[in-house]
Amino acid sequence: MSHPVGPLDLPDVSVVIVSHNGVDWLARCLEAVTGAGRPTGTAEVVVVDSGSDPPAIELLESWADRVDVVITGDNVGFARGCNLGAARTRGRRVLLLNPDAVVRPGCIDALVRALDEHPEAGIVGGRTLRPDGTVDPSSCWGRPTLWSWFCFATGLSSMLRRSRLFDPESLGRWQRDTDREVDVVTGCLLMMDRITWERLDGLDESYFMYGEDADLSLRAAALGLRPRITPTAVAVHAVGASSGGNSSATKTRLLLTGKATLARRRWSPARARLGVGLLRAGVAARALGEVVRRSPAPRWLPLVRDPRWAAGWPPMPSALAPRR
Repeated sequence: MSHPVGPLDLPDVSVVIVSHNGVDWLARCLEAVTGAGRPTGTAEVVVVDSGSDPPAIELLESWADRVDVVITGDNVGFARGCNLGAARTRGRRVLLLNPDAVVRPGCIDALVRALDEHPEAGIVGGRTLRPDGTVDPSSCWGRPTLWSWFCFATGLSSMLRRSRLFDPESLGRWQRDTDREVDVVTGCLLMMDRITWERLDGLDESYFMYGEDADLSLRAAALGLRPRITPTAVAVHAVGASSGGNSSATKTRLLLTGKATLARRRWSPARARLGVGLLRAGVAARALGEVVRRSPAPRWLPLVRDPRWAAGWPPMPSALAPRR
């Protein structure tokens, strides 16, 4: 899929995948994006492996004659991995694709068509399904606000799940089955023009993982772009398989660290302090419930005992030089 191109022979799409273990789904992802799910136009595929164990490395080595494989040797995180991968490509459009996402036939073409028909969008995403065929709402979200985090702190977003008023980031009961502008397109399936990618300078590497896609969408909106979803771009998404099978507690810590980083990076200091305080209040309330119920596998209590997530992601070391 990846081959040298001249200045007048740029690929239509550059697919960037950042992998970290999850061998089974990574294999399915690669088979789809180079097989039945490949675009009708020209494409190149780069996979940046971010500190996987030997089985995943062996799998990627077996694909090295079909896709561009980059082995970093360390877990460099999603944002840095995507930026490394995109820097090796030249396509007119950049597609960020999770290794646990399997594009269905026509998915990539639908994203290209949506960008062409809606140049004001800047960023487009699709409709993701869980492996059992039910809708996976995580292809997009509403904008994080003090109100949405107040609803989290008070438990309203849990008691009234999918409410457009009290769980606004969920975007209500919308099944991602219509064309629609959204605040946040998530990085599991996200396409943008190369010009927009470069204008935004890629993903913010202040985020190790989680939150960087929300940051990207919000920065795009600040430039006047209007990200959107097209339901004809469909992929199956095994949520969490690309993050190494993390436990519920670990994934919650990662998600909240990303949220805290977003607040501290994009909000005023006073608003960020209030926002992170609301997150901590919501965590504390849920942890108290786990104590009362004597939960055998607490999800929230560890976040109270170790609140370092509230500071956001720590500064990362300078970029590592990947090896081919």
